[in-house]
Amino acid sequence: MPSRLHAITLVAALAAAGCSARTRRTPDDTLVVLSDTAITTADPRFASNNYDSKLVRLVAPGLTTIDTPTLEPRLALAAAITRVDELTYDVTLRPDARFSDGTAVTPADVAQTYATVLAEGSPSKSHKDLTDRYTLVDLCGERCVRFHLRTTLATLMSDLDFGIVSFHSDPALGTVGAGPYAVRAITADTAYLDANPYYFGAAPRSPHVVIRYVSDQSARILMLVGGSADLIQNSVRADLVDDVAERPRVHVQSGPSVILTYLMMNNDDPVMRDVRVRQAVALAIDRPALIAAKLANRAVLASGLLAPTHWAYAPDVPRWTRDLPRARALLDAAGLPPDAHGVRAHLVYKTSSDAFRLAIARVLAAQLGEVGLDVEVRAFEFATFFADIKRGEFQLASMQTAEISDPDYYFTYFNSARIPTAQDPDTNNRWRYRNAEVDRLTQAGRRELDRDRRKALYAEVQRIVAREVPIVPLWHEDVVVLTNADVSGYEIVPNARLAGLTTAVKRVEADR
Repeated sequence: MPSRLHAITLVAALAAAGCSARTRRTPDDTLVVLSDTAITTADPRFASNNYDSKLVRLVAPGLTTIDTPTLEPRLALAAAITRVDELTYDVTLRPDARFSDGTAVTPADVAQTYATVLAEGSPSKSHKDLTDRYTLVDLCGERCVRFHLRTTLATLMSDLDFGIVSFHSDPALGTVGAGPYAVRAITADTAYLDANPYYFGAAPRSPHVVIRYVSDQSARILMLVGGSADLIQNSVRADLVDDVAERPRVHVQSGPSVILTYLMMNNDDPVMRDVRVRQAVALAIDRPALIAAKLANRAVLASGLLAPTHWAYAPDVPRWTRDLPRARALLDAAGLPPDAHGVRAHLVYKTSSDAFRLAIARVLAAQLGEVGLDVEVRAFEFATFFADIKRGEFQLASMQTAEISDPDYYFTYFNSARIPTAQDPDTNNRWRYRNAEVDRLTQAGRRELDRDRRKALYAEVQRIVAREVPIVPLWHEDVVVLTNADVSGYEIVPNARLAGLTTAVKRVEADR
């Protein structure tokens, strides 16, 4: 990937060449969005990457949605959700819910969407999560779907944010959902969307959306500055954003996110299994300096999975502000005194080959070196890197979480039942953390229906995990959106999905 200087030189060269966005190349009725990840499907059952999931929510909404400013779930395709008993819930569909081909959303479509994921041997990445939650989804009336739960489930409202697809539409249409947009076509590098005329909600302000995969960051910047693209979200390095925003007719907006960037440590590793070593690592890191230098202060310090704006966030947890003498004392106590060269241990830090993430890894390695931890940074193509992480073949590594919408993610990431195995390599406790009390509390938290009692359970989980430091929570990076100056009305949501495309619009020529 080009360096920061190279990227900005390209932008400046384009501006100097007179390639102004005033002669915009994108049609007035179309929003052109650039992504750094190729879209493979609009089918929620088979979404395989972050941008698949973003597209799914535009095309095939679920019974509920968490695309809200607070991430509190609200009804989408559902008109009502009724508790029948502890393990049974009835969902009544909206009478005006229509798929993009005009046909009604029926209980059979809902039941069959879930059935194909719950089926034994289903290739869906959602198979395990859904089978952990439901035994059966069947019909209970003309507009009613019945969910049979395996156990009491406090997360049901959020869990029902799973896209529903049509099973009675023309197969030639591909994935047909009931969202604000319908898929016209998906190619190797582009998804073409048209407004769904049958959408039950407010009609999208822009009739068409094109989401184009452009792998090179400099090319994405040039396309936006030159006017051949309208919007980029979270696909420009944070330390380049201000420079790009200085270009004529480029606007920047940002908002808080619920996605965590973290340093993971293999809790099964002979060195990293000692809690004192993990605490020392946390104490050696200067997170505010990194946020200022690498993220242009577009991030919030993290104390755990949950962002400070989350309803279940616990502020009273152990904090690991940089303290080098204390870090060295902990390493001494852990039996890692410095050798003649001041080195206490040699560690390997694996990261993806993304230039920005690699730069952050090198700064973190340098900071750990100040307390005698000699860290070798190794960069890999993402698929290789991620395969090693899932197999537990690492000591240190850094990644980002999914969108943390519910405190139940503490179960997902820290319950020992979620440690990857050869038979189930895709679970999320990749740092191999084990704590019986956290197991008990996270199990109880997903069954507790009273919100105040649930919040208290997760507050204790947050305190334990913060004290034992199985990972070092670094920061919650802002959602950052760069747009053509003619684009207005884009609304950022904390989960960094693309819901704002439904409210965004471009000024037409006559308005300029």
